[in-house]
Amino acid sequence: MPDRKSFLLRADAGILEAMQRWANDDLRSLNAQVEFVLRSALRAAGRLPVPVENPPTPPVDEPS
Repeated sequence: MPDRKSFLLRADAGILEAMQRWANDDLRSLNAQVEFVLRSALRAAGRLPVPVENPPTPPVDEPS
């Protein structure tokens, strides 16, 4: 799991209430919902690094 850092977020009460309702609808914590929204916005803006996938391994021939 990547390192996690905490920071203080000041937001308008209406925004936090809307995010909490959305989080409840998606069965997430408020923190997880904020991360989800931030990650989605970063991906849409092309600012989230694309994870490097493991290259496929060739099939192993079994002895006959």
